[in-house]
Amino acid sequence: MADPKIKIENLYKIFGSNPKKHLPKVQQGMTKDELLEKHNHVLGVDDVSLDIMPRQIQVVMGLSGSGKSTLIRHINRLIEPTGGSLSIDGEDVLAMNEDQLRDLRRHKMSMVFQKFALLPHRTVRENVGYGLEVQGVEEGERDRRSAHWIDRVGLSGYEDKFPGQLSGGMQQRVGLARGLATDADILLMDEAFSALDPLIRFDMQSILLELQEELHKTIVFITHDLDEALRLGDNIAILRDGAMVQKGDAQEIVLNPADDYIRDFIKDINRGRVIQLRAITEPLPEGMIANGAPQLAGNTVLEDALAPLSEAPDQTIMVTDSTGQVAGSVSLTRAIQALHT
Repeated sequence: MADPKIKIENLYKIFGSNPKKHLPKVQQGMTKDELLEKHNHVLGVDDVSLDIMPRQIQVVMGLSGSGKSTLIRHINRLIEPTGGSLSIDGEDVLAMNEDQLRDLRRHKMSMVFQKFALLPHRTVRENVGYGLEVQGVEEGERDRRSAHWIDRVGLSGYEDKFPGQLSGGMQQRVGLARGLATDADILLMDEAFSALDPLIRFDMQSILLELQEELHKTIVFITHDLDEALRLGDNIAILRDGAMVQKGDAQEIVLNPADDYIRDFIKDINRGRVIQLRAITEPLPEGMIANGAPQLAGNTVLEDALAPLSEAPDQTIMVTDSTGQVAGSVSLTRAIQALHT
């Protein structure tokens, strides 16, 4: 198994005049509300540990004030932690000096913001090439690479427009192109699509998934929207009051919510569009032979599997893994139970 690209261990962040003084109290169990009431300090991140694997989309989600944006800003050390450790590719980020940190931000990671953060006096081409300019890339090469990413996000023909001449969705495409142009290994996306209308937001999610299929970046994506998290995330971490409540893939979270907080999150989702056959596959019953039986891939969602299941002999189908081998079976009864559990 690959080593984590980003490793966060026992991370704490306390905001206030003397956070180090109050860290032991939090480590001994003082709650966020108690810390604020008794000591006028705010607990932003509470003992979070998270392994972010390379070439995957790690979603961090939670309600407003849950600590998700605070957490992501520790990865590039825009925020200094009160306690804990953080490493990238095995290198201690918290031990880096200013030059090392500057190099990390310029070459190893880029960031896409909710409010676009485009420079209003620069054209689309100049905004996309800004990170390359900071890296010291020569102008001709900068323009060539900028043009490539402008085209990839569907903005060819708008190179000489200014941000104020673009719609919100187009501006966010510029932000995404700028984040990708530097060819950084890590892309940090903080509520990147939250300011967009639903249809434009869905379109941007599709663009990101298409690009990720090709580029295989390590992406940390912050959102408060569960549907977005379930669509984008290879893995999902859910925060509440700065603490980690549950982490896992979409199937684990939907089928095995850790507590009532998670159950409230998932209660209104369309389970048929989220739950995949692989998550409810059972070992083949003794004596059952897979040869000739109807088969569906393990990543088929229940919504697409119900009709084949209802038409199959004994209302049971074989489920195949990523290599095409039969991994087990799913019955119509099992599928219906998963939809309503």
